[in-house]
Amino acid sequence: MTKNTPLSQAMGNEHDYLPAAGRDGMLPFYDLMTRALGVRKVHGALLRQASLAPGDRVLEIGCGTGNLTIAAKNIQPGAQVIGTDPDPLALARAERKSKGRNGLRYERAYGQALPFPDGGFDHVLSAFMLHHLDPEVKEATAAEVFRVLRPGGQLHLVDIGGNLTAADGFSARRMLKNPHVAANLGDGIPSLLRKAGFDCEEVDSRVYRHVSRVTYFRATRPS
Repeated sequence: MTKNTPLSQAMGNEHDYLPAAGRDGMLPFYDLMTRALGVRKVHGALLRQASLAPGDRVLEIGCGTGNLTIAAKNIQPGAQVIGTDPDPLALARAERKSKGRNGLRYERAYGQALPFPDGGFDHVLSAFMLHHLDPEVKEATAAEVFRVLRPGGQLHLVDIGGNLTAADGFSARRMLKNPHVAANLGDGIPSLLRKAGFDCEEVDSRVYRHVSRVTYFRATRPS
């Protein structure tokens, strides 16, 4: 893969984004796969850290088929929740799963070009999306998240990375060979977010057998 080749193209996809399941044909199995990997528990932990309140304006970037977006609405029915993703097939599936829910909607959007006004959200959620992005797209996405959050608003992010080592198991050893994950290791994610203007802290870090080390971050736009 050359420096300027999108990860999606390197994996044999024709898109300029990585489909939710890696390939369009795998999308029907995506929810079963993520459930088997224990992603629901990760989403639950992230939402507990977010402490959403009634009336909060919540945005998820890279929502895929909407599992975290729907969970956010379930845990706080009084919040206004929007899920965004560049994959129209994933969004169509998310919309079917969310049919009839008030205060929850989806928009097709890239993380580096969010179609929302400045300061429009209290919380932004991101789960397992960052490590798919090329470095320049990561920086642009962090800047966009900073822009759409109100002063004092927070980004709640979970991804593979942090203090990931070979001692974390077989999945971790595989992830250590992934060049996109490499940028998430150590202080990579906090450094990225601080460069965008955030105050950032690591909230938790755990090893999940089939996923490897998962690290949670809270980044606040200064008031």
